Parts: sequence; structure tokens; C-alpha cells
Amino acid sequence: MAGLDAASVRKILSDYRSTLPEDRRVLLDRYRFVEAARKVVGVGSVGTRCFVALLTGRDAEDPLFLQIKEAQRSVLEPHLPKSAYRHQGQRVVAGQRLLQAASDIFLGWVSGPGGRHYYWRQLRDMKGSADVAAMSPALLRDYAALCGRALARAHARSGERIAIAGYLGSSDGFDRAMGDFALAYADRTAEDHRVLCAAIRSGAVEAIEGV
Repeated sequence: MAGLDAASVRKILSDYRSTLPEDRRVLLDRYRFVEAARKVVGVGSVGTRCFVALLTGRDAEDPLFLQIKEAQRSVLEPHLPKSAYRHQGQRVVAGQRLLQAASDIFLGWVSGPGGRHYYWRQLRDMKGSADVAAMSPALLRDYAALCGRALARAHARSGERIAIAGYLGSSDGFDRAMGDFALAYADRTAEDHRVLCAAIRSGAVEAIEGV
């Protein structure tokens, strides 16, 4: 988007708009495109492109910020049957809509310059977050139970719920296996951090404080 001419921007916006439900198109039409800029991605998105688009409604006090993230092939695809979606942005959007009880209202997809695939969503969609570090043990258990219910519901919506239930069975074997894996993963993370700190102290790895 950044560096494109006005006609190209209008085409991209029109293609993105066509992937939204009708009521969301009406809402989007109340805004006009102003500018876009490239955004630095997080660790999980390293190597992909990401942009932020600014749109305004009735005036400058009515902004809408949309995030445009590049979508690439799933890391699972080489090991599983090919995805039913040729467009990777559509694959991501379809997956989110299936898994989530209420997805972002501006979730859509588009092809950008060079044929790259992108998906769109609000930059800040007002989701709440929990401060896990400040939770008491009892509250942390309740929070973990809620997360488990949300994850189970997502699997039930997107997978064969009867087959999943049959695989899990009535014992606590799966629960214990997941607990053991979580503890082993935590130990692995702590060990990786210890090795990284040792590498920094020895000068093998350069680290910049505060980054």
C-alpha cells in the first residue's frame, strides 16, 4: 500500500471490501483511506510483511486503523492434505471465523503487489487481556479452566467433535499427558534462556539492552 498509486490503493480496498459480509461493507463505506505505513512485526511474524492503514470517517476525530498482515502457507501443509483455500489470506480468515465465537468485524483478505496474500483486521479491536503474573493460584486455576473451555469449544467447532471425544475417552490420561508436556516445555524454555544468557555473557551472542 505504501508507495502505490491511488488507483492501486483503490483496487486493493475494493477487493478487500468484497470479502466482508454485507453489513460490514456498509460500515466500511463510511470511511475513506488516508495513508498506510509499514509496521514492524512481532517475533511470531518475522519474515512477513505487515502494514497499518489509516481511514477516517466524518472527520479526523473518527479514525479507523486496520492492520494488513501477510499470510503464507501453513507450516502443517507439507505434512497434511493440501488446503482447500488457494488464497492464504482467505485460509487464515476462514480458520479464525470458524474457531472464534466472535471474530473481528473487519476480518477480510486480499492479494497485494507481487501476488502476495494478506488478511485484514482492526489494529486494536478492544479485546481485553489478563495479567497472569499478578494472579493468585486460585485465580490462575480459574483462568486456566476458562482458557481450556475456549480451546475445547474451538476444536469442537472446527473438528469432528465425536471423534475427538472418542479419542480422549473417559479417563484422565490425556489430561495428564498434556500436563506432563507443559511442564517439560517450561523446563525446556528455562534451559534455553539459561544457555542464551551464558552465550551473551561469553560474547558469542550480542544483545542490546532494552530491545
